Amino acid sequence: MHLIIPYAASHAFSGPEVWAGLQLPHLQALLGLLQRQQVLQDTPTPSLHLPHERLQAQALGWPHEADQLPWAAWHLAQQGQYSTTPQAWMTPCHWQIGMNDVVMADPAHLRLSDDESQQLLEAMQAFLREDGLQVTWHSALRWHVQGELLAEVPTASLDRVVGQNVKHWMPEHPASRPLQRLQSEMQMLLYNHPVNDAREPRRQHTVNAFWLHGAGTLPATPSSATEPVTVLDALRSSALMGDVQAWQQAWQALDATALAQALEHLKSTGQLTLSLCSEHVAHTYTAAPAAWHQRISRLFKQPSPAAALAALITP
Repeated sequence: MHLIIPYAASHAFSGPEVWAGLQLPHLQALLGLLQRQQVLQDTPTPSLHLPHERLQAQALGWPHEADQLPWAAWHLAQQGQYSTTPQAWMTPCHWQIGMNDVVMADPAHLRLSDDESQQLLEAMQAFLREDGLQVTWHSALRWHVQGELLAEVPTASLDRVVGQNVKHWMPEHPASRPLQRLQSEMQMLLYNHPVNDAREPRRQHTVNAFWLHGAGTLPATPSSATEPVTVLDALRSSALMGDVQAWQQAWQALDATALAQALEHLKSTGQLTLSLCSEHVAHTYTAAPAAWHQRISRLFKQPSPAAALAALITP
């Protein structure tokens, strides 16, 4: 059993006030029984993919430091639709265009309805087909893309770009040039689209761009994790919003549910892997046999949750 917790700590907030009053008794008990075995850390040039994504890719036997992690193809394969065709996710989004920066707003804040999303995709279909892309509507913020154009293009994960200057994450690979042209065409197409015309009076962000992510091709032989892997996303939304109070509440709820169950699992089976992740660092803890003197030592040197989480954002 491997639990991966994205945004266990976040660079959006730090300092003693973040940890004040944060009671995580089950995490504290787990840290007293587990040993840190692996540290995954970004280089000065961050990876296109967040640490929790790379850990999950590693568990699946993929080259986790690759420029492509084929999450779209993997997701469809989990639904029984395995294919070696290059695939990706396309997410409609809003770019805030400033003098020097083009910043992506969190697509979730668009509150895009299914009907609005479907109308926008329908308007784009002719242009997408011209580039050999077959796009089907999956949900309001996830359109599924297939096409040979996606075979080599590197794509940064959506969460890597939210709130950031998109220019830093636009791939410079030659394979991405048709997609950059398509991006420009879509910005012009969507500028006066009826969906956007209706959103402006309601003071809602318009949809003026898309982000391609999770691109790539699954290996010919499907891979599976060596142990069951669960990614717990309960902290994501509040971390991306920079809402400390909501993040603390989400952490405490997670501790009382999933981590309480994990502690019982560890006590009954002696097996558990726990990965705590921030945007740039991941620490993985595993159950390891310990001699009697090591067990006694752990009783007096149990790391506090605050110290373990702060270590994810402290250089």
